[in-house]
Amino acid sequence: MSSLFDGLTIRHTYADLPSAFHTAVPPQPLANARLLHVNEALAARLGLDTARLHEPEFLDVVAGRQPLPGGRTVSAVYSGHQFGIWAGQLGDGRAHLLGQIDTPDGPQELQLKGAGKTPYSRMGDGRAVLRSSVREYLASEAMAGLGIATSRALALVTSDTPVYRETVETGAIVTRVAPSFVRFGSFEHWSHDAERLRILLDYVLREFYPELRRESDSEQQRVCRFLEEVARRSAEMVADWQTVGFCHGVMNTDNMSILGLTIDYGPYGFMDRFRVNHVCNHSDTQGRYAWNMQPSIVHWNLYRLASAFLSLDLEADALKESLQAFEGDFLKRYHANLQAKFGLRTWTGEDAGLVDDWWRLLHVSGADFTLSFRALAQAPAIPEAFLDLFEHSEQASSWLQRYRQRLAQDGSDTPQRAVAMNRVNPLYVLRNYLAEQAIRAAAQDDAAEIETLLTLLRDPYTERAGYEAYAAAPPDWGCRLEVSCSS
Repeated sequence: MSSLFDGLTIRHTYADLPSAFHTAVPPQPLANARLLHVNEALAARLGLDTARLHEPEFLDVVAGRQPLPGGRTVSAVYSGHQFGIWAGQLGDGRAHLLGQIDTPDGPQELQLKGAGKTPYSRMGDGRAVLRSSVREYLASEAMAGLGIATSRALALVTSDTPVYRETVETGAIVTRVAPSFVRFGSFEHWSHDAERLRILLDYVLREFYPELRRESDSEQQRVCRFLEEVARRSAEMVADWQTVGFCHGVMNTDNMSILGLTIDYGPYGFMDRFRVNHVCNHSDTQGRYAWNMQPSIVHWNLYRLASAFLSLDLEADALKESLQAFEGDFLKRYHANLQAKFGLRTWTGEDAGLVDDWWRLLHVSGADFTLSFRALAQAPAIPEAFLDLFEHSEQASSWLQRYRQRLAQDGSDTPQRAVAMNRVNPLYVLRNYLAEQAIRAAAQDDAAEIETLLTLLRDPYTERAGYEAYAAAPPDWGCRLEVSCSS
């Protein structure tokens, strides 16, 4: 019988790097592994026959029982700054890179998370629990539905393997997909080894930034051009986070993608009640990764990345200069997003004040981030529903009046405006309590809630009859949920 993977071009370019960059290590299969859910749409983009995804061969690969045919299984080494402190060597402590598949969207690497110990596990067991795996599976697809650069999730495997955290939990594996899982910390690891730093840079430029390779460039020009592009992508990514109320929770340099993708979903959260200094990670006791801190933390992380290239005897001022466009790139994307979310045809300098007062209004009232933006479309014509979110406060009424005046000035107060706003202001987001409901069902081998959420989150802008509960503010118990680094 033919293989599910026949006809695919499968390579292992990262594993072809010298052995210092990774270790060949087989996954450690779970007990009684079962395919809880598979992302058929993503599988189709990878070139897999969706009619065969429930055959044993597919489960064998995504459960770590067999290697990806034509691939080579390795775990990568990297280092990083964690919560602002140099942590030294880290690495794929519970991740196995299987190889990459060439697709119409470019090469896509498959990586198992939770498939057992690696040489980089340190004191860990190399496992992932079902709770965190469901959260990552859902979050990466939710971000893709919002149009935000992200890794994806192909498959979710559950098992009978016990995993010991604060309590005994169920072991699981999520198959992650991205063009590359190289991180800022991958470069930091070689910050004192010029030869290997050059090898890694050449690899990343050759595979993922070929447009930046120019034979006439000096090494300094090549590195600076690379940093400028990584900074631009990272700025746009975090601007997108800010304008959907997404908090990553653990923005360490080892969790920052060199391609400007959102990766390593752990203690993330989409804000419910708005707080400008909202912290989604219960382990972040100092609030380092609060919502309002995220852009500056990305910029700080970029400086750590740039510092890794000092070992190449490049000019420090030139490296610093390559990051100077970050703020402008961030504001350009941030303002463009807000212009669309507010339904404006144009953006003026005065609109920054309107936005600042909007955040202030949400902060003081604790109004729901997602529902407040969604209500803006109808607010000028039907103010009652909008003002209900703010308990009809004088501050909300005053702000709405200013907003109406701005729409009139802009010529934006048209029927088309509301339609356009509803195409950029989501109705459905992955609130923590919705993820928790899916986790509880998954613990009983029930993936129905996962399927429902994915249906809504893949097109979060279109209202669907019968799913009103998924668009509502969280119940009281949902507001009390906390996530931490163990989540």
